[in-house]
Amino acid sequence: MDLQTIKERIAVVESKRQYLLNLLEQPNLGTLRVDVNQALEELDDLIDEFRRTIPETGTN
Repeated sequence: MDLQTIKERIAVVESKRQYLLNLLEQPNLGTLRVDVNQALEELDDLIDEFRRTIPETGTN
């Protein structure tokens, strides 16, 4: 898999983050709120790790 493909897939994952944030706003989430929070934390960690490993060079 080339670097451009990986960057595109990371961008798709980043776009899904907003869905999780919207889900947290639901008043009837109950105990699933813990799982959604955990998913957000892990997603943020993975995105941060990707950015540290492959810093943006200004070229795509």
